Amino acid sequence: MPEPTILFTHPDFYVVDKPVGVTMHDKQCGIVSQVQALVDDDHLHLCHRLDDGTSGCLILARHAQAAATIGKLFATHQVQKYYLAVASSKPKKKQGTVAGDMKNRRQGQHVLLKTQSHPAVTQFFSQATVPGVRGFVVKPLTGKTHQIRVALKSLGSPIMGDVLYKGTSAERLYLHAWQIVFKYNQSLIHVTSPPFGAHFESVEFGQWLDSLGPVTQLQWPDYQLPN
Repeated sequence: MPEPTILFTHPDFYVVDKPVGVTMHDKQCGIVSQVQALVDDDHLHLCHRLDDGTSGCLILARHAQAAATIGKLFATHQVQKYYLAVASSKPKKKQGTVAGDMKNRRQGQHVLLKTQSHPAVTQFFSQATVPGVRGFVVKPLTGKTHQIRVALKSLGSPIMGDVLYKGTSAERLYLHAWQIVFKYNQSLIHVTSPPFGAHFESVEFGQWLDSLGPVTQLQWPDYQLPN
């Protein structure tokens, strides 16, 4: 099983690079136990979650007070997360916002609804990188289960390797938590996890990302989350 690496070390937390296939929950081989063994620390706390098949930036607090502080940052939408994804089909629109309530349908699947009571909100930019391959840069404004996977599915572009949502077959789920940005005790924390996988590592995908410039400076659509 692949092992996580430490991307950023702070006295109060780590940002780790979660590998594909590592679960959140297993006490023997889950992400927390793996990082505990790596840093020789038995007091780590999960601050948020990634699906088993999703790789990239994950914050682990080093004590309960830091976990509470970071948890509040997530709850108040003060953590900006940027993901990369790859699909094989063109979306209904090239960029914009997908918003709607989500419902657990069956067999672990979720579906996007037209209602907006407690919406999952996902913003994105996309472009074809080579014929039959489309890259996405995604910014989720909320943190619902399977949110990005459902949003891209609703656009007609299920993520490559996403068996649950009928994505094209691939060697991995092509969803990666690429960058995470937040302020902690007045310090700006900005951590990047390099993606891996044939499509992520292609020259064309890299050229497209370079052409976008800094992800925080993209013209993300204005959206006011409900209170």
